[in-house]
Amino acid sequence: MMKVQVPMWSTASDAELQFYREMGVEYISVMFHENDWDYERVSRLQERMAKFDLKITDAGSFSVFKNPIIHLGLEGRDERIARYNQFTTVMGQCKIPVCSLAWQPDGAVRSYKRVGEHTRGSVSGIVDMEEIAKKSSDPFERLRATLTGEWRGAEVLADDDLRERMRVLTDVKDFPVPKNLHAELRPYQHRGYSWLMKNLRLGFGGLIADDMGLGKTLQAIAAMTQLKESGELAEKKILCVLPMGVLTNWAREIERFSPTLTVGLYHGLDRAMPEVLPDVTLTSYGTLRRDVEVLKSRRWRLVVLDEAQAVKNPAAAQSSAVRSLTADAVIAMTGTPVENRLMEYWSILSVVMPGLLGSATDFQREYATPIEIDHDPARLEAFRRLTAPFMIRRVKSDKSIIRDLPEKNVIDRFTSITKEQAALYAKTLDESMRKLRGEDRSMTLAQRRGIVLTLIMKLKQICNSPSQFLGTRTEKPDAGKGVALLEILSECRESDRKVLIFTQFREMGERLQEWIAKATGERPDFLHGGVTRERRARMTDRFQNDRTVRTMIVSLKAGGTGLNLTAASAVVHYDLWWNPAVEDQATDRAHRIGQRRDVLVYRFISAGTFEERVNELLAQKRRLTDLTVHSGENWLGDLSNDELDQLFRLSL
Repeated sequence: MMKVQVPMWSTASDAELQFYREMGVEYISVMFHENDWDYERVSRLQERMAKFDLKITDAGSFSVFKNPIIHLGLEGRDERIARYNQFTTVMGQCKIPVCSLAWQPDGAVRSYKRVGEHTRGSVSGIVDMEEIAKKSSDPFERLRATLTGEWRGAEVLADDDLRERMRVLTDVKDFPVPKNLHAELRPYQHRGYSWLMKNLRLGFGGLIADDMGLGKTLQAIAAMTQLKESGELAEKKILCVLPMGVLTNWAREIERFSPTLTVGLYHGLDRAMPEVLPDVTLTSYGTLRRDVEVLKSRRWRLVVLDEAQAVKNPAAAQSSAVRSLTADAVIAMTGTPVENRLMEYWSILSVVMPGLLGSATDFQREYATPIEIDHDPARLEAFRRLTAPFMIRRVKSDKSIIRDLPEKNVIDRFTSITKEQAALYAKTLDESMRKLRGEDRSMTLAQRRGIVLTLIMKLKQICNSPSQFLGTRTEKPDAGKGVALLEILSECRESDRKVLIFTQFREMGERLQEWIAKATGERPDFLHGGVTRERRARMTDRFQNDRTVRTMIVSLKAGGTGLNLTAASAVVHYDLWWNPAVEDQATDRAHRIGQRRDVLVYRFISAGTFEERVNELLAQKRRLTDLTVHSGENWLGDLSNDELDQLFRLSL
């Protein structure tokens, strides 16, 4: 508990008292409006404050007030300051923190409104304290105003005392590494762990949005170990909600880095919740969705969400299940907090810090639309200030973060298409465009998008392999991509590089297995959604540890996240998802801490086809890349017929 003294109005609600308590305040200096001060009122207030472990140090009465924290929206800061100086005698001597603005008495409101008569702004630009009071039940509104420096278009000025108190949210002091953590934290990992512990000590959650491969799991394990060493897991335990494919990996990582933590798995057909819980319970998002009543009946000290983009859709059943859990704090982890839209930030942070970003409607209006559509740098900066205490993000390209990570070299490999591919491509495109033009007037936007997305899927299959599109089999590559892949595998074998191959399509992965086996005599493993957790673990172990295993094929959806495959120093994207965040996630299975070689990343693009032109469009469209990315292929459905024809036509 911090011994910080702050002023507070005697009419403060329980919401404000709770807010002060959560901010680490202990001593309160109470202010009454003139003629309202008496010992009986002080006594009643003291009883209310005792419920929140707050103490009164002194009480006094004031009639007028100085330097309101929220000021008028006049033109230019110097003019505003001059206006304030003119009215200091009217406004009195009391400095008021932003979290008490809602309780300024009517007299101060009336006095403050008189300032507006001397401004060039309209009356609507004057901050009305009564209007703030109507929303005073939301303590986060005042916190948002303090962090962003604005409230409903008016600038917020915090005095030195308030700024000093707010530093408790942003300042990160080194926290001692747990004695039983069997790992040496890199400097940025130690800072991330200390940041987590600072938030957990304040009763807050946090979103670790570090790049893939920077050790988010280790930082979380360090925090969990510290909670155990400080006795905080004696009664309430930790629940980790994970993608099914990384359950085994998490169990092994905890055993490796923190052997004193006991671990249990709540997953599988024979799952059962024991009466005495281990320190850490691991479960999957799917199991949580099915057994939400079992898991929400417990009170958890901490809930950890790995690959938290799983809750990016607030309406999804698993997002609802996560929100129903009862926990003292929530830590979310993801290397891609935004895959498509900024609203995904809102969804994830609504689990980590409910209420911080306001309602979904407010966030869309105040941040998402101005940033994504208008590219408003001021709103982007306000968003960063608001989320800074509750989100930490470091990127591998920042050499101040990590200096010893090898380079990643991205190579666009343009492949030719065969005559058979060209004929299938032209026929399929012609059929779809005739359908679009013939039914254009009667077709809904949803129907139109459906036809375009189906066309994209068919053309992708044709570019991959005619046999994939036709549903036939062939022992050797029947497309330029397949030929290029075998060439790269031969080159990588000569340079002693292991190779990861990513594809969206299970049927394409199966064909690649056959082609590679025929060409090299070795049939690579194929990790896809139908592989069990046990087989998945065996596949990854074999690829990581067996020097004779040279290649592994991975389904983009099943293996694009949560895997550590640093034995590979070459990555091939056989077909592209056209979402930079998803593509980077897959690449970073190899380009992460533990990688000792430079990583070669090959992106296959069929020359002269729509794949080449879409790739060019995406390169032109990338803006505000830290916050916004493109929504896969959905945007293509909104193009006109002429634009589609220009995009898809062959140019050989």
